[in-house]
Amino acid sequence: MRMPIIAGNWKMHKTIVEAVALADEIREGVEAIEGVEIVLCPPFVALSAVAEAIYNTDIKLGAQNMHWEEEGAYTGEISPRMLEGLCQYVIIGHSERRKYFGETDETVNRKIKAALGHNLTPIICVGETLAQREAGETEKLVSSQVKNALAELSADDVRGLVIAYEPIWAIGTGKAATPEDASSVIGSVIRSTIAESYGDSIAQEVRVQYGGSVNPTNIGSFVNQPDIDGALVGGASLRANDFLEILRITAQVKGTK
Repeated sequence: MRMPIIAGNWKMHKTIVEAVALADEIREGVEAIEGVEIVLCPPFVALSAVAEAIYNTDIKLGAQNMHWEEEGAYTGEISPRMLEGLCQYVIIGHSERRKYFGETDETVNRKIKAALGHNLTPIICVGETLAQREAGETEKLVSSQVKNALAELSADDVRGLVIAYEPIWAIGTGKAATPEDASSVIGSVIRSTIAESYGDSIAQEVRVQYGGSVNPTNIGSFVNQPDIDGALVGGASLRANDFLEILRITAQVKGTK
């Protein structure tokens, strides 16, 4: 049985002081919540401070991005060596990285390999634009993103990954995909694509989140879908009460406390 996972992507929000305050609120509110893996992904400058705020708890820490090289003349970049031992997770291939910073399936694959080589679990983002969706290209596009992301990875590498299906047209727009549509893409496209290369057993081990305008009102309908193992939460993760409610509902729906 796959452990549900809720990750909060704080994007370019929160100063160090604000990030610690938010982490403190979340830490205090999760004590009664069991059976859900919780990941906080603050900006790079707040990683160490948030790590200290959640020290000795079950809350995990994630970075929002990283370079694939261990070190070098890459001004402004952060390497996997810098994150190893500080974080447990790293978001890779978010649509905003692809759109604004030129990331490609090839660079996503290189980052995944680098992360795995430094004991970091990638949260790999895939998803289609509205134009691609309306053109009927969702299945082809998402399947290609998954195949390219997993290129040259072993079965053991793949089984521990997390994939976030984020239809780009639903990110930050307030317009979420229907739970049925999201589940269909996750089950019929993402898991099926993994199964083609690694077998159904591995495909069923991989945790797949939904992301895109997730909030306390709609999270229950998403995690009620058997193929959806949680959420990558954006705006709602910046408000402790909303994020905690998302965690509580996920725990209830998945049959834990």
